[in-house]
Amino acid sequence: MNEFLKKRIERKLESLPDERVYQVLDYIEFLESKYAEAAKAASPTAFQRLAETVEDTLRAGRVSASVMKGTMDAMAAAGRVMGGLAAAGKAVVDQVAGGGNEPRPSDAAAPKGEPHDGPAGGPATPPEDRAGSA
Repeated sequence: MNEFLKKRIERKLESLPDERVYQVLDYIEFLESKYAEAAKAASPTAFQRLAETVEDTLRAGRVSASVMKGTMDAMAAAGRVMGGLAAAGKAVVDQVAGGGNEPRPSDAAAPKGEPHDGPAGGPATPPEDRAGSA
């Protein structure tokens, strides 16, 4: 599908109330089952399948469109959070797999053999240890 057609359909859908958008979805799914090539259909992620199952269950239960919209908005927010968590997890794995031998900023700040500040600019050694060495 070309980008202009996709945008045109999106504009038309945005002008419809949610109840009519679900009718359009039903018709698209009907056409897909009848005419779509199986190889061309993009497979949804596991979270998308979950969200679609929740949405279909709500529709089968005759839940109002406004309640479904709120539920699906919450599912979309959860999906964004899960995507962020997955990206963060991948970054950690990539860093660990990459060696992780890069110096930490606190290690690079003080030359070897000299004491450096601890957390929040405080001393790295407890006060009682410093008193005994003076």
